[in-house]
Amino acid sequence: MIQPARNCRRVTALLLAIGVGLLVQCLHAQSTSIATPINVPGRFVDATGASHINFTAVASHTSKKYLIETMGSGVALLDFDNDGLLDVFFVNGAALSDPTSKGTIPQKAGEKDWNRLYRQKKDGTFEDVTVKAGLQGVGYGMGVAVGDYDNDGFEDLYVTAYGGNRLYHNNGNGSFTDVTERSGTAGSGWSTSAAWVDLDNDGLLDLVVLRYLQWDFDDIWCGERREGYRSYCHPDLFKAIPPLVYHNDGNGHFTEISAKIGVNLPGKGLGIAIADFDRDGHTDIAIANDSMLEFLYRNKGNGSFEEEGLSAGMAVDAEGRTYAGMGIDFQDYNNDGLPDLVITDLANQKYALYRNNGDGSFTYDTYLSRIAAMTLLHSGWGVAFLDYDNDGLKDLLIAQGHDLDTIELTFPQIHYREPMLLARNTGRGFIDVSAQSGDVFREPWVARGMAVGDINNDGRTDAVVTTNGGPAHILLNGTATGNHWLTLSLTGHRSNRDAIGAEVKLTTTHGSQLVTVTTSGGYLSANDRRAHFGLGSDVVANTIDIRWPSGILQHLDNVKADQFLKVEEPSQSSAAAAATAKKTP
Repeated sequence: MIQPARNCRRVTALLLAIGVGLLVQCLHAQSTSIATPINVPGRFVDATGASHINFTAVASHTSKKYLIETMGSGVALLDFDNDGLLDVFFVNGAALSDPTSKGTIPQKAGEKDWNRLYRQKKDGTFEDVTVKAGLQGVGYGMGVAVGDYDNDGFEDLYVTAYGGNRLYHNNGNGSFTDVTERSGTAGSGWSTSAAWVDLDNDGLLDLVVLRYLQWDFDDIWCGERREGYRSYCHPDLFKAIPPLVYHNDGNGHFTEISAKIGVNLPGKGLGIAIADFDRDGHTDIAIANDSMLEFLYRNKGNGSFEEEGLSAGMAVDAEGRTYAGMGIDFQDYNNDGLPDLVITDLANQKYALYRNNGDGSFTYDTYLSRIAAMTLLHSGWGVAFLDYDNDGLKDLLIAQGHDLDTIELTFPQIHYREPMLLARNTGRGFIDVSAQSGDVFREPWVARGMAVGDINNDGRTDAVVTTNGGPAHILLNGTATGNHWLTLSLTGHRSNRDAIGAEVKLTTTHGSQLVTVTTSGGYLSANDRRAHFGLGSDVVANTIDIRWPSGILQHLDNVKADQFLKVEEPSQSSAAAAATAKKTP
């Protein structure tokens, strides 16, 4: 009787989604008159030139219009040398011949194809340390995941690609060792985004690797023959493929367990994010799929997962339609203590915002939040919830650009190159403040990957953006605000050392905020793992409550604002566990 009941709930959820979508459109017109949101712009500056970072992504466009040419590559913000300054790692493509023979695994032809690691120096500029680090890479690179898989205190890198992935162990001396073969994590097929997460709470980070399509370099004509132009093929022409899940065995080796734990439905995965959406103490997994149902894998706490996207109300939009899910983030945007979801897609589809109802389901909030109107004609990839003005509300920063370079021939109102989008969270919905937030929001790019974090340690969240076949951009947040902030760097002991999966609840006089510690999210990229909070006018966080992945609960009182706080996991759960706190650069 259990399974039929579950199927009934799934059907009911779909019917409700279709009906609610029509109702929400009506309510949206009424909601805009409820309150006029305040326009408070940000100020982001393109500091790429001053940073001494000079990276151009290889996309290898050909006359055959191979789908892989459209995808771009990812970027990571991480402190690989533990000097308190964020460094930048870029994934890169590889050369393609025109045509490329079926069965070909592209290889990097030279330095222009290399992945690149840039180390930040004390003066805020960066130096290319790729060769010293041994991270030039192989193949047609796609995404990157950051996590300390062996708990030695140094961040390791997993780089995905078409035709084989690479795991790089951080040696702690500025170099990395390729341990792919001995670790058993090479994978196969076309891998995209990946996430480090402790799936079984044994204190060791496991690895979830998405794959996009069953695809090869076939010569398939898509486009308008009569009009004389060729276009990239729709993903509907290709079969879906299951993800890979690698369990960390604790001895430098991983075992692939996707089928064993039930995270093995064929998908067309592009974005992955983690959070405990149903508040049961176990980390769940959300996946952005391209042009099919979105996935939500609920962690059952017994070593297995169950996909519940449709019954939870986040597999489709309000009209019950699928869309081209690409980037994703999984954080609490309305400060109700429940992780919410945002998923980007292509123009004419509207970005999907799902508000967590607290009962295991989500409400499609795209219309009432005002996201629909500002994104209808845009195509989004990298996306992040971030509080750019430190007012205590998570805003949205989105990298944009269409996948079809011929889109304007058939849809002149849609553009291949697009500016970034900055949407401010007013507490009553979002407003587009891009046009007032700096020249970077007027520059059209074919943007793809994006990583966010506080690059210059000034208490404001910055971003690095990659473009498809173009230069990367370093966007420093110089928003003028008197608001205060607090950033926490957690170190696990019983939990994984990076504390990935930990939840931090911070309370001020204005209320509470929740942040899930993670490096995953967005599109093909990895973010700064530090948990950042805007405190508004408050100079003290009244309380901070941390739920570590181990289940240990930690409570802090009266924490001063405007500092980077290091917090060690206590040896046992205590309502008043002491924290080791000190200011860092």
